Amino acid sequence: MLSSLLHVALGGAIGAALRHLTGVGVFRAFGPQDFPVAILAVNIIGSFLMGFFVVTAAHRGLTHLNPFVMTGIMGGFTTFSAFSLEAVTLYERGALGHAALYVGLSVGLSIGALFLGLYLARGLWT
Repeated sequence: MLSSLLHVALGGAIGAALRHLTGVGVFRAFGPQDFPVAILAVNIIGSFLMGFFVVTAAHRGLTHLNPFVMTGIMGGFTTFSAFSLEAVTLYERGALGHAALYVGLSVGLSIGALFLGLYLARGLWT
């Protein structure tokens, strides 16, 4: 248990650093943007890498690296990759309704929760 936790923590630190460096790289390449290009890039790259790793790990017997790579590195880099994997897994299992519900609830309720957090914090600190 402790070993897995340490692998997740180390991977998370690596993923977070990579996320930061990606943001810095996008800023340096394109300058300030009105559109969140860096976040979009991280989400797309992370989702691609998650899909690639899931298949590669299964075929190469590397699933023991899942806590370090999937939860740690990819989770630190972008949680959108985990969201994408869960949605596609539901879809591939033929649970189209559950996949659509998961996507809709995840996006809708997450944005709603963010608005609620903003509202409550602004009321508290204003």
